Amino acid sequence: MTTDPIADYLTRLRNAIKAGKRVVEIPASNIKKEITKILFEQGYILNYKFEGEVPTAIIKIALKYDKVTKASAITKLERISSPGLRQYAGADELPRVLNGLGIAVLSTSKGVMTNKQAKDENVGGEVLCYVY
Repeated sequence: MTTDPIADYLTRLRNAIKAGKRVVEIPASNIKKEITKILFEQGYILNYKFEGEVPTAIIKIALKYDKVTKASAITKLERISSPGLRQYAGADELPRVLNGLGIAVLSTSKGVMTNKQAKDENVGGEVLCYVY
């Protein structure tokens, strides 16, 4: 059991990308499922699949690479808020990642969403990570 499951999730993705893996398996949790759905909807991963029940469930993620250059669709995964130092942003001060080209994943009162969705819904929350 890790003390920061989101950091563990991002590290496993980062390591799989560096190793050039096509598929990575990650222990599942509700927050990881939500982040995975966001990454899929935003086009950063190719596909995903949830297997098993909650205590031993896993998420299989198919990583996305460029066909010509073999470069990953995810250039950087950066954890912002941590258990020791939470980072919050109000609805009027949501972060812009890479001048709007990347996304920030936020945990809000209306669920886990991107900074663009949070701006549309006019909610703030905890800034979990940046993806670009």
